Amino acid sequence: MSLDPNPRRKPRRKPEFILYFTILFLVALPFSMVSWVAAIAREGTLNLQGPLARAWVEADRITPIIFSA
Repeated sequence: MSLDPNPRRKPRRKPEFILYFTILFLVALPFSMVSWVAAIAREGTLNLQGPLARAWVEADRITPIIFSA
């Protein structure tokens, strides 16, 4: 029996995690902007994941790797 009334709830992010996430997001933003513009030129459509979403995904992928090391 679980003590947590909502077992699907995500754990609260620590301030250190948020700081690293923010730094990585800001660093990834210019690179995601360039890749987004290149994808628009290549695909010829704006129906793509935007630069903010791309940077968010990269920061969300990299930050847990830093904390697991």
